[in-house]
Amino acid sequence: DATVLIEGPTGTGKDLLAKIIHNASERADQKLIKVNCASLPDNLLESEMFGYVKGAFTGADRDKPGRFQLADGGTVSLGRYVHPRVEPEIAFLIGAPLAGAISGAEALAAVAAVAPAAEIIDSRFENFRFSLPDVIADNSSSSGFVVGGWHDPSTDIGNLGMVLERNGRPAEIGSSAAILGDPIRSLVEASRMVGEAGLTLQPGWIVLAGGATAALPLTVGDSIRVVVEELGVVAFHVVA
Repeated sequence: DATVLIEGPTGTGKDLLAKIIHNASERADQKLIKVNCASLPDNLLESEMFGYVKGAFTGADRDKPGRFQLADGGTVSLGRYVHPRVEPEIAFLIGAPLAGAISGAEALAAVAAVAPAAEIIDSRFENFRFSLPDVIADNSSSSGFVVGGWHDPSTDIGNLGMVLERNGRPAEIGSSAAILGDPIRSLVEASRMVGEAGLTLQPGWIVLAGGATAALPLTVGDSIRVVVEELGVVAFHVVA
């Protein structure tokens, strides 16, 4: 498994070569998602990559899955990480600017959609043993995430059953209530913290609420699924 850069003038067959490489790879049975970033205006890049739901902004008259969502069920390469782990989460798609001290109702009103998610955490510290300054310097162990299908934000996410599966068997079982009692409280706290820093959560951003169970170490060959009651499934396969 490797990252491949294909260069050449327009019309020389770069797309065709990319398809040949994909079809000869271990992920040939997965989707090949193509993005022409040069053709996307800066103000459309986030919605193209992450998608949006009907009503998220003026002109959004239908749900549109993002390129990352379309890649759900793809692969994660261990070569990018040190000793990664995965944990089940709830993802929020921000629909309106959010900052400062707010209530849970105000936080929910700024959410365009919610989705099941899997966060990949990693650390340069052995066995994830670190101090607070260490983890801040290490990007809070955040390394990647996979998001499933988006759902209406009116879905009650306060106490949903969540199962983290490895190779078809439950590895961790929990509830969204394990995330500060209710995942929306995580968004309330995120709003407070960014406000104190003079920042704002922007429409189109994705915020992960936090792990609902213990994190599971990843190994080559693992097939990982996060199953969330009412929200469905997000999955990926681990390669070298």
